[in-house]
Amino acid sequence: QVQLVESGGGLVQAGDSLRLSCAASGRSFSSYVMGWFRQAPGKEREFVAAISGSGTITSYADSGRFTISRDNPKNTVYLQMNTLKPEDTAVYYCAANREWAVRPYEYDYWGQGTQVTVST
Repeated sequence: QVQLVESGGGLVQAGDSLRLSCAASGRSFSSYVMGWFRQAPGKEREFVAAISGSGTITSYADSGRFTISRDNPKNTVYLQMNTLKPEDTAVYYCAANREWAVRPYEYDYWGQGTQVTVST
């Protein structure tokens, strides 16, 4: 029902910023909770941020450097990442779910991921 495509990843230096985008295809985008997750080599996929369908509610794992937002008319969700650190290096995934969720296994739809690499 929903297809997600991430973009915006790349190789940056510590302290730089990136804005990841997730374009969704399908109807009723505003009805979906959207989340961002990341997975580094050898680690489990971890929650980064989530946003409600209307955009009024957001949740973050623990990062004042990241901001999640959405543009419903464009069917797009964003993750603004500032002051990036090497430990932020991971594949970043966007995900969609009909109900509020913060755990990876709760999300029904996933993008293919985009690589973010932060060098020292």
